[in-house]
Amino acid sequence: MRWTLKPKPDPSKVEGLKKALQVDDIVATLLLQRGIKTYDEAKRFFRPSFEDLHDPFLMKDMDKAVARIEKAITNNENILVYGDYDVDGTTAVALMSSYLKTRTANVATYIPDRYEEGYGVSYQGIDFAHDNDFTLIIALDCGIKAIDKVAYAKEKGIDFIICDHHRPGDQIPKAVAVLDPKRDDCDYPFKELCGCGVGFKLITALALNQGQTAEDLTEYLDLVATAIGADIVPIVGENRVLAYFGLQVINTNPRPGIKAIIAEVKKEELSIIDVVFIVAPRINAAGRMKHGNHAVTLLTETDFNLAASYAVDIDQFNTDRRETDQQITEEALVQIEKNKDQDRFTTVVYDEHWHKGVIGIVASRLTETYYRPTLVFTKSGDKLAASARSVKGFDVYNALEECSEFIEQFGGHKYAAGLTLLPDNYEAFKAKFEGVVKTTIDPKLLTPELTVDMEIDLNQIDHKLYRIIRQFAPFGPGNMTPVFMTQGVQDTGWGKCVGEDDKHLRFTAKQGTSNPFVCIGFGLGEKLEIIKNQNIFDAAYAIDENHWNGNVSLQLKLKDIKS
Repeated sequence: MRWTLKPKPDPSKVEGLKKALQVDDIVATLLLQRGIKTYDEAKRFFRPSFEDLHDPFLMKDMDKAVARIEKAITNNENILVYGDYDVDGTTAVALMSSYLKTRTANVATYIPDRYEEGYGVSYQGIDFAHDNDFTLIIALDCGIKAIDKVAYAKEKGIDFIICDHHRPGDQIPKAVAVLDPKRDDCDYPFKELCGCGVGFKLITALALNQGQTAEDLTEYLDLVATAIGADIVPIVGENRVLAYFGLQVINTNPRPGIKAIIAEVKKEELSIIDVVFIVAPRINAAGRMKHGNHAVTLLTETDFNLAASYAVDIDQFNTDRRETDQQITEEALVQIEKNKDQDRFTTVVYDEHWHKGVIGIVASRLTETYYRPTLVFTKSGDKLAASARSVKGFDVYNALEECSEFIEQFGGHKYAAGLTLLPDNYEAFKAKFEGVVKTTIDPKLLTPELTVDMEIDLNQIDHKLYRIIRQFAPFGPGNMTPVFMTQGVQDTGWGKCVGEDDKHLRFTAKQGTSNPFVCIGFGLGEKLEIIKNQNIFDAAYAIDENHWNGNVSLQLKLKDIKS
């Protein structure tokens, strides 16, 4: 790992913020690094408010979307809520359909089959709408590139409203309304909403029309917070507000489906990290292993006992998913090692038998292992389908765009994308992708980066500092858990490897005459030699709390150590 220390803010600004907030240097520095320069900005950061949310009608086409939905409700039209099969899509469908059902009974949901229909709006879904007399489709977390599909629906007398957050292509579909803050012609102040977040802005606009406010829609924010965590969008601006209040709902009064998931895993209070690693994978597993409809059914169920039975099924899907992705990861690692080329700038693997539902997870694991832009391909009908994952700082979407001559279809984000191509184009695509990455990536991006907020001494760490840092939550991209660095650290002499296969490192650290702190380094067992014989070393860590036998103590959660 290469450690990158964030630049120190201007000392006069640190001093000014210290005085304004009555805090110490560490807290003032952390806030300035997050762009918080004044008392009012700090207040908004520590005390998120619904008043900090933007007017939804600032989004391009929002007025058109609201007018068309109100017309559909007035005329008793059938509305089909359509969404992608991942967490963002299924939570968005659950949110939109649950809200609309408070206004009209004529609402149904549709999630495309990952294997039969693939990602996004499908002709099959439009045919379903036509055969069942739906005259309006609201597409969530997909649709921004569905030019032909929207035109096809129009021929069948079906209107489209698109709520998406992916980057548009050269053309915008000719839908009644296209809500996407990433549109070049959209002046909406916050560009980083997830698909469910765009859906929330739409129901907020509909609620405003009824004399309500965003705060009246708090009950839907457990869904929005789950999507924000799962889709790895920046937890800043509106996303921070939505995640903050969404976590409150999750921890106090979640919908029966989410309550049932939490009951299955027996976890008391969830952070956004817990949502990412506990709730989201289970919702995702439905679309990966069976069908996304199972997730929507769970998330829209109002009876807890029924939801609990659905949650058992979802948990089993997740167990199956874990086993499958572990097996495929092992096979992919063997394939890579067999054809290993030290000079490659990308990782691209393919097996026609791999399960399409988990190739995205496998791509993430391979990226963690080899730290290269990664593509995992499998067979999908008469085409090959892939999931792409990238390394920090490299835009894999742009790289795929450079290879578009060999691609049938693709879409996604800077760090994650999906694509399909014809089998005959695989080798040519693989070579082109390697060439594009090789000529455009900064080589230093191929070494994992650990961003360190600031250097401190161990004697500066106390419970007061930890309590304030906890208030920086919810953490995530744009507001990561603060990472500190301390030089000249020693083990007190009892450091050892712990856990299965001695994977983890545990020791008690001191710096000079400082108080000792227990340190735990997950996955750092191989670095035991660095701390032996009371050697001096540097440590990068987050401050954490350890609860044991009724006692609470501070501990350091190691990110890395260096001689």
